[in-house]
Amino acid sequence: METSPNKTTFAQKVAKYFKRFLFFLILAVFAFFTVIYYVPYSEGFRSGELIKISRKGVVFKTWEGEMSQGISGAQIFKFSIANKEKQVVADLEKYQGKYVKLTYVERYRAFSWWGDTRYFVTHVEEEDSPFVRPKQNSEQ
Repeated sequence: METSPNKTTFAQKVAKYFKRFLFFLILAVFAFFTVIYYVPYSEGFRSGELIKISRKGVVFKTWEGEMSQGISGAQIFKFSIANKEKQVVADLEKYQGKYVKLTYVERYRAFSWWGDTRYFVTHVEEEDSPFVRPKQNSEQ
């Protein structure tokens, strides 16, 4: 039985559609990671007492921190710091135990090599605590 050169076999059709499927799958995965990395879910500020900063992980070492946003410490804000943010890590170590204002970016999702949370701190600055009143001069 002779086949004409213009007719494609079933295996050739399957191979053609498999290549297309593979191309679109790779494109979708690339688009997914691009959106996750470059498009933030939200951006904002949080203030509180910095109570913990640590570098943790077995395979992927990431910087993680915690900030108390209440008097009793009942409201804890957990955050991560990207490894490229060396100045932020240095500032957080300097302000340990003090009242700080954090600027953060919330991602749609975090991967294990980024950190434990979806909140990534991009800037930190020391701030006056609203719970501690400065001493007033009694000579008035």
